Amino acid sequence: MAAPAPTTLDDAELREAQRDYLDFLDDEEDQGIYQSKVRDMINDNGHRLIVNINDLRRKNEKRASRLLNSAFEELLAFQRALKDFVASVDATYSKQYEDFYIGLEGSFGSKHVTPRTLTSQFLSCIVCVEGIVTKCSLVRPKVVRSVHYCPATKKTIERRYTDLTSLEAFPSSAVYPTKDEENNPLETEFGLSTYKDHQTITIQEMPEKAPAGQLPRSVDIILDDDLVDKVKPGDRVQIIGTFRCLPSKKGGYTSGTFRTILIACQVKQMSKEVQPEYSSKDVSKIKKFSKQHSKDVFEQLSKSLAPSIHGHEYIKKAILCMLLGGVEKVLENGSRLRGDINILLIAPRAIPTTGRGSSGVGLTAAVTTDQETGERCLEAGAMVLADRGVVCIDEFDKMSDIDRTAIHEVMEQGRVTIAKAGIQAQLNARCSVLAAANPVYGRYDQYKTPMDNIGLQDSLLSRFDLLFIVLDQMDPEQDREISDHVLRMHRYRAAGEQDGDAMPLGSAVELLATEDPSFTEEEDQELQVYERHDDLLHGPRRRKEKIVSMEFMRKYIHFAKMLKPVLTEEAAALIAQEYSSLRSQEQITSDNARTSPITARTLETLIRLSTAHAKARMSKIIEKQDAKAAVELVQFAYFKKVLEKEKKRKKQTEEDPEEETDGEMSQEREERQKKRRKTDSSKQSPTEGETYDPYDFSDTEAEMPA
Repeated sequence: MAAPAPTTLDDAELREAQRDYLDFLDDEEDQGIYQSKVRDMINDNGHRLIVNINDLRRKNEKRASRLLNSAFEELLAFQRALKDFVASVDATYSKQYEDFYIGLEGSFGSKHVTPRTLTSQFLSCIVCVEGIVTKCSLVRPKVVRSVHYCPATKKTIERRYTDLTSLEAFPSSAVYPTKDEENNPLETEFGLSTYKDHQTITIQEMPEKAPAGQLPRSVDIILDDDLVDKVKPGDRVQIIGTFRCLPSKKGGYTSGTFRTILIACQVKQMSKEVQPEYSSKDVSKIKKFSKQHSKDVFEQLSKSLAPSIHGHEYIKKAILCMLLGGVEKVLENGSRLRGDINILLIAPRAIPTTGRGSSGVGLTAAVTTDQETGERCLEAGAMVLADRGVVCIDEFDKMSDIDRTAIHEVMEQGRVTIAKAGIQAQLNARCSVLAAANPVYGRYDQYKTPMDNIGLQDSLLSRFDLLFIVLDQMDPEQDREISDHVLRMHRYRAAGEQDGDAMPLGSAVELLATEDPSFTEEEDQELQVYERHDDLLHGPRRRKEKIVSMEFMRKYIHFAKMLKPVLTEEAAALIAQEYSSLRSQEQITSDNARTSPITARTLETLIRLSTAHAKARMSKIIEKQDAKAAVELVQFAYFKKVLEKEKKRKKQTEEDPEEETDGEMSQEREERQKKRRKTDSSKQSPTEGETYDPYDFSDTEAEMPA
């Protein structure tokens, strides 16, 4: 059904509409919602009031319908009413701004559209459009009111400017006054003139909403004043504004087609990662949690990381270290020692993939040309947009060598250098990289060394702090545990969700509103440290392990990242000793077991991992236990070696579940079991008092092939 034709209001109707909107804002007799909102706007030094269209619909349905269908005249009356109301509340504040603006939210019904369904029937209507920001122009000032002084007559002249993006019916002429009526020259007082910020962005429909096999469609958005610089390319946004067509700039004959734009009055982020807000209770809970679990806080957090994935304890610990990060150091000469931790996961693929993955330009930055102005501009890639964050790259091995070398500089120096098309720039890209790749031959070849299976060059592998090879082993017991876990996950049902019930209509039509239905107010809810145990989600364990809630972990990690632990002498000595042992271990193994080259970067890896472990404990110093935890991770990542704990010597004959999960070849496991049986028969298991050397390779050499 087409929208009703927009009607032009005369002065009498405009004044009547202004009175209706003034009555709506002056709701002291009702609940006083908008009176308090206006006062909050004045206290925040703002000049845009957000109005829920549902509130207006309840009070004056006729006016709400006209506002949606005849946007320009109605919004003009609404904004004049707001200015009058602000003047009645605070007369001095109303003189600070030329205009006060109205932003809308709520349920828009049939006017909740995508760029594809935004057709001519919505012209001059207020619509709500969702999409992904693909391009942002520079923010430029636009003159609203110019002031001119005439030295001859000593008079001041003011001139207001409106264009086709303004709410006024007729735009002003673009002629800039240089002389008055008597031909006296005028001087422009730039300091007394008024300007507003102006920006143009382009949003594209979301890929999941675009029909298969068709290109996604776009629409241009005009942002003014306080709405500029609220979004960046890649953000998913919801724009509420007035749909309008602009005539072509060239005079004379036209083909009859017009350029359509959306003049925004409200911009909402749909997927922006906001920093968590802390209350004093949250901080006390975080500190209490770190003290209660002072010995096992790292294990507790790593177990709670992706509880839906079975096993892989060491990989979860590594990802937790990556989220916490090390400490970045900038030396006096300007060189930077990165604190970001990079991880590479190698796993055999089940379904072969073809084609290329990410391109180097898409990851770093590209130089593009603006079609309207012809200016060269930089479009940031994924790594630049993820500054101080994490970049996840899948199919890392499918990238071409040229694209892969483009991220060398990012992974070590944390910046992107651009020198092309007359643009020389350095962009910050201080991000951690979590990459996943497949072996060279599709499946892992146990008769070749890990280095040959990976097939990536050493210069790139050395930039990854940790590298894990995840093998798919055919172990009936392990497969049964994984299948039970997956089946439990599929049987899980969220709290409050009914079996097989259809979504009710009526009140649920509000789901088409601007608010995200999955969003919950965090302020009203108390921060829960642990998730409630669910047998289907967490498994029917004999000893119920506590799983830390996602919201608490997000705040805990964000709080821990602020710490900058200092290295102690004991930890530094242990790291130096372990690094030299790793280098000697590399010579003994002779490339048959290690997964990545051991270089001087490995020493920095040990420091970064021990720093992340200290952050997890909320400690200001890096102690010996942090260094040991870092060595344990590096040992497993480089050599698939699990260090034994001193208190677990009696369980030496049992198989380590982590080794079964993350994998060594079944052939090697059988040989290891035979060797352990021989050792147990010849001598007793070592007692707790005996020392254990993780780098004793006397019996490893016997297992090595010649």
